[in-house]
Amino acid sequence: MTCHRAGTGVTPSLIPRDVLFGNPVKSRVRLSPNGEFLAYCAPVDSVLNIWVKTIGHDDDRPITRDTSRGVRFYFWAEDSRHILYAQDIGGNENWRMYAVDLETDKIKDLTPFENIQVRTVATHKDFPHEILFSMNKENPRAHDMYHLDLTSGEMTLVAKNPGNIIDWIPDAQFRVCGAIAALPDGGFELMIRDSEETDWRALITWDAENSMTSAPNFLSPPTVFSKDGKYISFMDSRDVNAGRMVRMEIATGNIKVIAEDSQYDVSDNILIHSDNYEIQAIAFEKARCEWMVLDETIKDDFAAIAKLDRGDFSILGRDNTDNTWLVSFEKDNGPVTYYVYDRKTQNATYLFNQQPGLDKYTLATMEPISFTSRDGLTIHGYITFPPGREKKNLPMVLVVHGGPWARNSWGFDPKAQWLANRGYAVLQVNFRGSTGYGKAFVNAGDKEWGGKAQNDLIDAVNWALERGIADPKRVAIYGESYGGYAALAGATFTPDLFCCAVDVCGPSNLVSFIRALPPWYSTLLATIYERMGNPDTEEEFLKSRSPLFKVDQIKIPILIAQGANDPRVKQEEAEQIVAAMKEKGLEYEYLLFPDEGHGLVKPENRLTFYAAAERFFAKHMGGRYEKAPEKLNQ
Repeated sequence: MTCHRAGTGVTPSLIPRDVLFGNPVKSRVRLSPNGEFLAYCAPVDSVLNIWVKTIGHDDDRPITRDTSRGVRFYFWAEDSRHILYAQDIGGNENWRMYAVDLETDKIKDLTPFENIQVRTVATHKDFPHEILFSMNKENPRAHDMYHLDLTSGEMTLVAKNPGNIIDWIPDAQFRVCGAIAALPDGGFELMIRDSEETDWRALITWDAENSMTSAPNFLSPPTVFSKDGKYISFMDSRDVNAGRMVRMEIATGNIKVIAEDSQYDVSDNILIHSDNYEIQAIAFEKARCEWMVLDETIKDDFAAIAKLDRGDFSILGRDNTDNTWLVSFEKDNGPVTYYVYDRKTQNATYLFNQQPGLDKYTLATMEPISFTSRDGLTIHGYITFPPGREKKNLPMVLVVHGGPWARNSWGFDPKAQWLANRGYAVLQVNFRGSTGYGKAFVNAGDKEWGGKAQNDLIDAVNWALERGIADPKRVAIYGESYGGYAALAGATFTPDLFCCAVDVCGPSNLVSFIRALPPWYSTLLATIYERMGNPDTEEEFLKSRSPLFKVDQIKIPILIAQGANDPRVKQEEAEQIVAAMKEKGLEYEYLLFPDEGHGLVKPENRLTFYAAAERFFAKHMGGRYEKAPEKLNQ
């Protein structure tokens, strides 16, 4: 396999959009618990489905038969006979769970209920025919925890949600003995019980200041009970800035630090031993992924794996003997590659990469950057330059990540590669409120939508302008979800800085956005009010940060894309700003996808959007452009 590196002076071939944004050839690889099989997602008649193969054999076969949105979320049952997967309808996020029996090829709907959402799912090697999962069947606002026997199909309620539980935690005996509960002030509690028959009690309380850098954060490492139930390990930032992994003795409350960094939070990329439940290694996501190995018995394995390929590796799966590992390598200028690693021999077998169609194209590299914001914060990010171009006076696209409680990371980014290939510099920054950099940084983004968080984006553009990287007349802003909001904010709050904007599923009115959140967000409303604002008591403040009410300041063209079934950012968020722009005679393009939700999943919709966006950028910034399909012109 060869991935061509970026050079200067030679304009690279145009990478077709369908290679970047169509279906991957093989992705989302999973190792069976018995170590005999691999599962992965690959197209069947252009729709992603689950395939299974025996390791070392060419007997690949599809086991699901989806013909619509494709399958993306799945896992092995511990019996290595069943694969379970989740599906919604049209992007509505009402996830139902299905099981495929590999011996009979029969597919069974495990949750045949209307308007429900399956969330937490757990398996256990000592209970191979059983699973635990949460579902909001009885109350759309609260997910109860259920036990399911895959053999008999019997489903049993094992934990009733009183209305404030955001997550359930099984112990080493596969009992639901832990939970994260939301508090009215935006804080959270870690609740435990001695068995499924005893009462719950609070073990740890985190205030709102610590919630994003401790166990309640959905991006935190898993909370883990010890084998004997005497200890519990979790992410915790009390008394420190960066979230660290700690182990608490439940009886005494004594805490031991397992892994920490002075600046960076521990990530959710973690290795836990399946027999003794000890944490063996944990990654810190800095400019690149950096592993901290805690277990001496795997240090040689990590050293051997690091030599297999370039890039940053992750352990995606381990068999029940812990001899066979599934390993992936992430690169900035090449697709993800997969290996099967044998611990006995310390040898690995290369499997495949996610998109071999990229191998013949010149791909760009992602360079870490940092700068100081106008009020003194250090802001980190990445810049990707177009191959073959001098790094000066370039048209530039500021790509804003969603969340906002998330972050950009080093690795292969199809959007960055696409824009760089078309001739644009691509700037991606982790503005205040982004996760991974400690609680002071994430909390600095509280109630700063359209405020200081937006200023960080403007400062990033000015950083590029001051260095002569970007042409001041050709800077665009583009994002999805929160990034879409930021794009609209850029067009309304600082219209002279940008020449055009692209918004995908971004809220335009923070008041209507918060009030329309789906029922299953109810347990997080206190946190949302704390970090964004309460529409009942801070309506005018939220309006002042809403692009909808600044439409008269727009001077630039905007492309807006929206999924009609989006349960989080409703269609109204796009419709109301489109209507306001239309009324004022402003230039816009609007793409509404009737079969999509929060983001674009179906390949045909992704390709339609990226063709429209590419044409839009080329029109207003002069980049290269692959001809669009005729239906887009219609």
